[in-house]
Amino acid sequence: MDIKTLKSFVNVAKHQSFSEAAKELHTVQPAISRHIAQLENELDVVLFIRNSRDVAITQAGEQLLKDANAILALAAKAKTQVKRAHNGQVGTLNIAHLSSACLTFMATLVRKYKQQYPHVHVTLFEMTATEQINAFKNELIDIGFSRPLPESISDEFIKHDIYIDKLVAVLNKDHNESDKLSIDLNDLKNDKFVIFDRDEAVGLFDETIMLCKSAGFSPNIISHPRHMQTLVTEVAAGLGISIAPHCVRKLYSEGCVFVAIKNATKKIPVEVQYKQSNLNATVHAFVDIALAAKPEIQRSMA
Repeated sequence: MDIKTLKSFVNVAKHQSFSEAAKELHTVQPAISRHIAQLENELDVVLFIRNSRDVAITQAGEQLLKDANAILALAAKAKTQVKRAHNGQVGTLNIAHLSSACLTFMATLVRKYKQQYPHVHVTLFEMTATEQINAFKNELIDIGFSRPLPESISDEFIKHDIYIDKLVAVLNKDHNESDKLSIDLNDLKNDKFVIFDRDEAVGLFDETIMLCKSAGFSPNIISHPRHMQTLVTEVAAGLGISIAPHCVRKLYSEGCVFVAIKNATKKIPVEVQYKQSNLNATVHAFVDIALAAKPEIQRSMA
């Protein structure tokens, strides 16, 4: 029993005619007769009563017709689903992002994606850079929006820059340097520092320390928040100052000002990343949408 013989059977039942079934299936009547004979021999039942003028389906045939219609419908659905999966139109997609770096554009990207691929189930995860690396390792996410990966694992991934950020000084609005357009870090050497936790972003932490050392001092670090919103909130509360990517201004930052740092030329990329081994078409479809949106994202984050 295969799809072809079932189609022949269903069409004979539909038309009550071998010749009409052959016409609909674009074949010859002997082929249809052969398929019906094969089914009857395989099932050891009579499916149709034939005479020179009429073809009547038997009770056994009626039962097979119900099941055959269901089987053919399921086969058609499977074919459609396979094509959709191949084109990235069905499935699941787990996306991780840095909240501070992606706050302004992530919802727009997902909305554009869902408009084109409404049958894909998308789940968003707010994760730090370190959390994303662990999630990739455990195959919990498909795509990450994060800082550049460590060299030790970078070759395992395909990655594209989305926009380039820079480090700025984050000061309380009442700080005596808050009205300046740019600042020399040495002017902040006596301040208390709120620095993002190193375990969550090694590169950011190390670059911050290097900037301070280049300015001739080691920062007095009084807090290591694990979330950027906490960092901004602590500065707004007057607990200290910080050095952070300029994108943190997109968080709730009332009470803070963001001042350019003289001689801070280090580029801070935000990348879209996925594992080379991930051949899921949903991933490539989303990345294509993200890359097409780069000019708009870059304008919004400038």
